[in-house]
Amino acid sequence: MRTDESDVHGRQLAWWRWSAFALGCCAFFISFFHRVSTGAIAADLQHEFAIGAAALGTLGATYFYVYAVMQVPAGVLADTLGPRVTLTIGMVIAGVGSIAYGLAESFTMAAIARTLAGLGVSGVFVCTLKLHSNWFHERRFATAVGAANVSGIIGALAATAPLAWLITVVSWRSVFITLGAVSLLLAVAIWFFVRNSPRAAAPRVAHPGNWRRALAQVAANPATWPPFWVNVGISGSYMTFIGLWAVPFLTHAHGMSPVEAARYTALTLIAFACGAPAMGWLSDRLHVRRPLVIAFAIAYTLTGLVWLALPMPSTTAAMFAALLTGLAVPGFTLTWSIAKEVNPPQSAGMAIAIANIGGFVASGVLQPLVGWVVDSGAFLVAGGSAQAYRLGIAVLVAWSLIGIIAACRLTETRCRNVWRAAAG
Repeated sequence: MRTDESDVHGRQLAWWRWSAFALGCCAFFISFFHRVSTGAIAADLQHEFAIGAAALGTLGATYFYVYAVMQVPAGVLADTLGPRVTLTIGMVIAGVGSIAYGLAESFTMAAIARTLAGLGVSGVFVCTLKLHSNWFHERRFATAVGAANVSGIIGALAATAPLAWLITVVSWRSVFITLGAVSLLLAVAIWFFVRNSPRAAAPRVAHPGNWRRALAQVAANPATWPPFWVNVGISGSYMTFIGLWAVPFLTHAHGMSPVEAARYTALTLIAFACGAPAMGWLSDRLHVRRPLVIAFAIAYTLTGLVWLALPMPSTTAAMFAALLTGLAVPGFTLTWSIAKEVNPPQSAGMAIAIANIGGFVASGVLQPLVGWVVDSGAFLVAGGSAQAYRLGIAVLVAWSLIGIIAACRLTETRCRNVWRAAAG
């Protein structure tokens, strides 16, 4: 009888574990779709709202502004209120924002709606990783995160060539209204089918009474900040490129159509989808983090030089550059594991949030910055818009050097929590 009861209990735990994993992956899909979608519909947005490259960059960046601001609050909520409630509320807000985006009649309303969608999905990443921290052994954490990232990358992939094709059949407005409705349904599913941990409640050591102390402890830990800066350099430049400027770059500098250009960003995301879980598995298997981050940060920066050196016509070379970028960039995903492993386990949400915020702060700066460089460069350099877009990409290559420098400062955790040993 005890064996039967144990088997039933084990199956129930497995069901709740994989339910949390699957629904978290669905939220990841929606979050990444919003993140990348501006690039595929850039021409429609510029035409419909009569805006230039700088304004387009600002519209794309509104998502990143609110996402960056909300990372630490999302981490606090994940560690206190719990990921289930935080995710449910977030997906409701994201659904409303997406519907409003599809109905927007002006640039201002579109920016407000995209900001609202960004607010809604701002807690998805931290809450999903908090669920992974609660449901998976720490030596399998990076593997679980890499696998979940695949769903996000598929969402980003759907927002490239498939979205560019889809808006030739239906309007971009219909796409975002439908996505908003799906987000609301997902909120209902998360509420009923997700539990915070095997004990049905997230650990409450960092409860509302002392979360400020816990957050201060994480922020005061010097080992917390190198992961932040790796994300500033690598994640920030990557999201800016793939999420907005890759398609305009290939369109203006290489004469491709938006749909054709989107295929190369899609190829990059496919390579990333293959590389991210492999990176997590390899790190967990070898019990190392830092050397992998350093090596792949260097490789990613070199791929930026490949993009700048693309010849005309550049179909084969662009395919090569897209594959290299997607395979080189996943090293930064290990920073989330490192941030968790150098801080108290009960503060995992806050630690991951601080690391993750770096990429979104950088994207919020870089998306309009590149737009400003493009707008300014078109009048200042020979070659017009083609060379102006090359200048914009050069900014991203230079920015990625921040990630290499920070990677050299990471703490090697060997896939285990080292906070207790360091504190002792």
